[in-house]
Amino acid sequence: MSNEKTIRIGGASGYWGDSQEAPRQLVMKGDIDYLVFDYLAEVTMSILVRAKQKSPELGYARDFIDLAMKPLLHEIKARGIKVVANAGGVNVEACAAALAKVAEEAGVDLKIGTVDGDNLSDDIATLRSEGTSEMFSGVAMPDGMISANAYLGAFPIAAALDNGADVVITGRCVDSAVTLGPLIHEFGWTVDDYDRLAAGSLAGHILECGAQATGGNFTDWRDTVDGWDDMGYPIAVCRADGTFAITKPDGTGGIVSRLSVGEQILYEIGDPSAYIMPDVICDFSGVTLTETKKDWLEIANVKGRAPTSTYKVSGTYKDGFRATASTVITGFDVIEKGQAYAEALLKRTRRLFMERNLGDYRETAIHLIGAETLWGGNAREAALQSREIITRIDVRHDEKAALELFSKETTGVGLSMTTGRCSGGATGRPKVTPVVAQFAFQIDKSRIEPNVYINNKPVNANLPKPASYSPYPAWKHAAVEKPAAATPEAMVEVPLIKLAAARSGDKGNNANIGVIARKAEYLPWIKQGATEKAVAKYFGHVLKGEVYRFDLPGMEAVNFLLTDTLGGGGTSTLHLDNLAKTYAQQLLALPIRVPAEVADSLG
Repeated sequence: MSNEKTIRIGGASGYWGDSQEAPRQLVMKGDIDYLVFDYLAEVTMSILVRAKQKSPELGYARDFIDLAMKPLLHEIKARGIKVVANAGGVNVEACAAALAKVAEEAGVDLKIGTVDGDNLSDDIATLRSEGTSEMFSGVAMPDGMISANAYLGAFPIAAALDNGADVVITGRCVDSAVTLGPLIHEFGWTVDDYDRLAAGSLAGHILECGAQATGGNFTDWRDTVDGWDDMGYPIAVCRADGTFAITKPDGTGGIVSRLSVGEQILYEIGDPSAYIMPDVICDFSGVTLTETKKDWLEIANVKGRAPTSTYKVSGTYKDGFRATASTVITGFDVIEKGQAYAEALLKRTRRLFMERNLGDYRETAIHLIGAETLWGGNAREAALQSREIITRIDVRHDEKAALELFSKETTGVGLSMTTGRCSGGATGRPKVTPVVAQFAFQIDKSRIEPNVYINNKPVNANLPKPASYSPYPAWKHAAVEKPAAATPEAMVEVPLIKLAAARSGDKGNNANIGVIARKAEYLPWIKQGATEKAVAKYFGHVLKGEVYRFDLPGMEAVNFLLTDTLGGGGTSTLHLDNLAKTYAQQLLALPIRVPAEVADSLG
């Protein structure tokens, strides 16, 4: 294996706003062949849409130009590192032009490849007339749609690299495509190499969230806290057969282990046996993770099958306005005072709305931060005795004028309501902002033709198509776990965190919670205690849909999918946790029954 060709790919960005030190670390210390960036979360797309509406020169991730590429252009060129980024957002052409200008000013000769064809904004009226519906809820496409971008795959990126690109900039491609594209180019993988395409997609899925794979946002945070000031970013060391390893630059903080990388594999994947990518349906259920040396994890046994015949499209539309008011309340009876203050303010503004013919709020939410407001009925009694909270009031309305009135009244009642209060954030009145909500749907792949350019000149990409397509997979509930035949009489409850690590996140209006057992022998007890029914009851304060559990026996893990649980999704919800990032920490407190001898061994 030592003589086998490997490609080292560094993941430099998990979101728009990730540390500007990540690219430098990977370029200077990572010995990488490729530097890849993922910027385009669903929330980010809505931000970029609003930016382009303000100026036709905006709508892309400007950090990619100013903070990542500009300071490192000479080093990247000298080291022969190629760069792939979905920084183009909703304005690929402007992003490429900005990079070309920076390269020219630096005297660096750069072949810039671009991929577009994902933008379907001009087709919105046609799609609406055809009865296009939201892919999960089935609701009709709303009026006020302002964007629609398909999640493209990796083969256009590979085509740009095949044609000599030093840097490839895309719009809305699937996150893992920025990693899979280079592997297709380097190893000559074909459109029907499904196991390899799935493996490359998994490598990209691990890299796409930056330092989350190397111990960031990690359940066992004490194992990495000493290195938080210089967290290492992940590197995938990939081989032609689809196997790969995850590591990080030497001497950096963080950790690469079965649990740290396992949490990231489970992150936001829905059904792990049917993780749908544009180029392949991935099956991660049998994936194995093997620690072979310090900060080096080997990953194998990824499977794949033919992709679906559709692309997912992320659309956005205008959906009214929102505002948030926060006030610190301290002293005695703060829970009751905070709740009473919020209810009185809403009652007052509703009366004022009625007097002005503005109509009622579309939605309101009261959060008592400091009283375990995220936990619902699972909050501890001690939290309800807090002497200091933040009362946060989130509101939505169709009319901007109504929320401007709300904003004024939040300060206007400063002397007429609760005592013991002070500012809960920036001083001044709450800002009223437009809501740009997401509308996801599917479109047949035959209707979209990705375009590839090198320095603004089109190239004949000759993009391949698979021999066949797979039907769109449906979710299935897990079988009810039967109690072990030899269940001991002496059973003890322990919190799930003693048995497992976990990570959670969103997918539209759904949430994922991935749980990986610390030891294989703990998994049966986890599955018997953390059933779909038990998890549904535990999250009853936010769950509107169903819970599905999916098994990953290769990793000794399970993944829970909670449907209709985020109040409409990250761009529009009034939930305090709009992206389900805290769900895993909550589930880790779930009591699990284990044999007394197992509990005794946990310490």
